[in-house]
Amino acid sequence: MAILRSLLHMAWMLVTVIPVAMVLLGAAALQFNGKRLYRIAVFWLGLAISGARYILGIRYVVEGRDNLPAAGQPVVLLVKHQSTYETFLMPVIMPSDLAYVFKRELLYVPFFGWAIGRLDMVHIDRQLKSQAFNRVVQQGRELLARGIWVIMFPEGTRIARGQAGKYKSGGARLAIETGVPVVPVAVNSAVCWPRKAFIKYPGTVTVSIGPMISSQGRQADELMADVQHWIENEMHRIDPMAYVTNVNNP
Repeated sequence: MAILRSLLHMAWMLVTVIPVAMVLLGAAALQFNGKRLYRIAVFWLGLAISGARYILGIRYVVEGRDNLPAAGQPVVLLVKHQSTYETFLMPVIMPSDLAYVFKRELLYVPFFGWAIGRLDMVHIDRQLKSQAFNRVVQQGRELLARGIWVIMFPEGTRIARGQAGKYKSGGARLAIETGVPVVPVAVNSAVCWPRKAFIKYPGTVTVSIGPMISSQGRQADELMADVQHWIENEMHRIDPMAYVTNVNNP
C-alpha cells in the first residue's frame, strides 16, 4: 500500500506542477511582481502538502508559532533538514514570504526549476565559496530589507533520521552581517518521508519553532553552536525513538 500511495503522490505532483509552473512563467513574462509570483508557487506547494495528507496520510503539527516575529520583521530561519517535505511545507505555514538559499543546479529541473528561477530566491554556485557567500549577503540584505525572511538549512543537505550533520556557519554569518535575529526550527519529517527515499509512510510530522536568538555582538561559530544545540536537543524530544534505536527508516 505504501508503494502505491507513493506512486500516486508522485503522479499528483507531476500532474499539478506543470500547469502551475506554466502559469507562473506566464505571469513572470507579464511582469507580475514578486509577491504575486510567490503566491502562485505557494499554491502548488499547498497542493503537494495536501496531496501528502490525503494520498500518503502525512499530517503535520506546528509548535512554537508564538516564537515567530511579526510578518515583515526580518529574520533568518535555520531549519533541520531531513527530507523534501519541509522544503515544501515551510512556505505554506510561515506568515511571511520566504527566500530559500539553494544550489543553482536546481534551476535546470524542468518546470519546477524554471519556476523557482523567477522567484526572489538566492541561488548559488557552491564551488565559488567566498563569492557564493558574498552573493548570499548581498541578496539576503535586499530581501530582508523588503520583509522577506531568508531560510537556510545549516546542515547543507538532507540528514538521515537520528543523525546530525555538520552545521555550517553561513546562516549565522548572514544574520550577523545584516543585524537580524535567527530562529531555529526542528523538523522530524524523516518519520514519514525518509531522505532520498521514494516510499513514504503515513504519520505526523512535528515542526517545532524555537525562540529567536539575537545576532548582535555574536561570533558566527558561537551563534551557530547555539542554534545546533537547540535544534538537536529538540530533535531528541520530538523523535525520541530515532535516538534510542538509531533508525533511519520508520
